[in-house]
Amino acid sequence: MTDHHVHEIENLTLACGRTLRPARIAYQTHGTLNADKTNAILYPTWYSGRHWDNEWLIGAGRALDPARWFIIVPNMLGNGLSSSPSNTPVPDNGPAFPPIRVIDNVNAQYKLVTEHFGISTLALVLGWSMGAGQTYQWAVSHPEMVQRILPFCGSPRTAPHNRVFLDSLRAALEASAGFDGGWYTTPPAQGLRAFARIYAGWGFSQAFYWNECWRELGYSSLEDFAVGFWEGFFLDNRDPNNLLTMLDTWWHGDVGATPGFSSTEEALASIRATAIVMPAEKDLYFPPEDEAWTVSQMTNGAEHRVIPGVWGHFAGGGAPGRDPRNADTTFIDQAVAELLDRPSGI
Repeated sequence: MTDHHVHEIENLTLACGRTLRPARIAYQTHGTLNADKTNAILYPTWYSGRHWDNEWLIGAGRALDPARWFIIVPNMLGNGLSSSPSNTPVPDNGPAFPPIRVIDNVNAQYKLVTEHFGISTLALVLGWSMGAGQTYQWAVSHPEMVQRILPFCGSPRTAPHNRVFLDSLRAALEASAGFDGGWYTTPPAQGLRAFARIYAGWGFSQAFYWNECWRELGYSSLEDFAVGFWEGFFLDNRDPNNLLTMLDTWWHGDVGATPGFSSTEEALASIRATAIVMPAEKDLYFPPEDEAWTVSQMTNGAEHRVIPGVWGHFAGGGAPGRDPRNADTTFIDQAVAELLDRPSGI
């Protein structure tokens, strides 16, 4: 599950003006690329997620069936497997690691897809959360290449309320005992636990907690869930400098910053890919009304389809321990299958 490949890019110049020498993109693939290289799907990872965290939506009998599709799952820059503060040598290590933008991830993935695999068209790009942000960026940066997109529980531009949340996470880590400006020798567990407790109030909805849906994940009490799920999640070898790098990427997310565009609206209007945009009904980060606005700016007949239910942001996350036959996964899987049967937007 954790096995992966690494594609090395000799020089990757970033949006901030600095260059990674080299940039390393960790990835995993599922299925076989066909002879004419037309069955490729790109499925980027999300905030702190690794390639195996996307596997809940891939498999025999699902829309993302490796018997039919060649599915590439690239790891985000900063996630600890691709080039990150935790694995980059001096002088770019730790808090000296350069700022990363969503477009930097897409530029690196573009090199992987085109130079390593020789792929010139993608049947579909899809992703959850920050993976959705990368999905939008792909459609804006490479409209000639992306046939379809399905961003779920994510956005093309980070909203002000979302930035307030991200700022609170940053403050929790940076104020932690032992953080030492990012030059810690041991990751500050106190800060990571505080980070997790903030996240706990956002990842799932109010109704999720009211209905005690955490019991479906095997937890015996609310505190058991807060410690076992949330603190356990962020104490699972997630490096604080890596988290801050990806947090900064998320904070600055905006397809309107793509060279050649003057606004988010202009960038969205340029998307040609056939699209289903899927927010979750009770997502506190990316509420349905935000993505209704997104779809209103897209001129390609994009569909706005809301994932029903109380699981909030994690309606699209394949929460560990949840029954894989759950209603949210089925709803998303059906949309993927339907989209893949629609004509290409290019």
